Amino acid sequence: MAEYTFFTNPMSRGQIARWALHEAGAEYDQVLVDWGNKPADFLAANPMGKVPTVIHHALSGDRVISEAAAICAYLADEHPLAELAPRETERADYYRWMFFAAGPIEQMTTCKALKIEPTPEQEPMVGFGSVERALGALESWMSDREWVCGERFTMADVYVGSQVDWGLTFGTMPPNRAFAAYAERLQQRDAYKAAKAVDNALIAERRK
Repeated sequence: MAEYTFFTNPMSRGQIARWALHEAGAEYDQVLVDWGNKPADFLAANPMGKVPTVIHHALSGDRVISEAAAICAYLADEHPLAELAPRETERADYYRWMFFAAGPIEQMTTCKALKIEPTPEQEPMVGFGSVERALGALESWMSDREWVCGERFTMADVYVGSQVDWGLTFGTMPPNRAFAAYAERLQQRDAYKAAKAVDNALIAERRK
């Protein structure tokens, strides 16, 4: 048995967790989840039936981690040799932008895809305020730095970068200079290429 059991579907946020697993150098067994026939052991681990879900078979016992951002952060902590967790001076930027992407940006992307636009009176009630403000904040941050925490790639880039990469691919984020250049840097990483190759092959197989 590998150190991790990874429940996923290639057409899902499981792509984020797979990239994180590859960046961490973690050994995992993959379990593909069919939306219409979810395995019992998967539902026992995560009753919501959401992917990605990871089970870490630690020496102290099994640990279940769900939610893509949480999986990213957990893997960074569990695999220190990969140097993906934040250093002391990077922690504020690391946590701020990882959870900004998991909260406001994720909510903004979903609302935009569903064509739900809050009125000016409703903006204080939603986490992202408005599309322009949310995207503007992230664009401003990435406009003068290579990675989320500055000059060093961290696990925050897996999560934030996945939101940007996905958003550019599906048109929910504008192809401005900051986002496009960031996505290009991410796409050059060996772990990104390896993880995407697995998911792209699975997608192609399902479409036959």
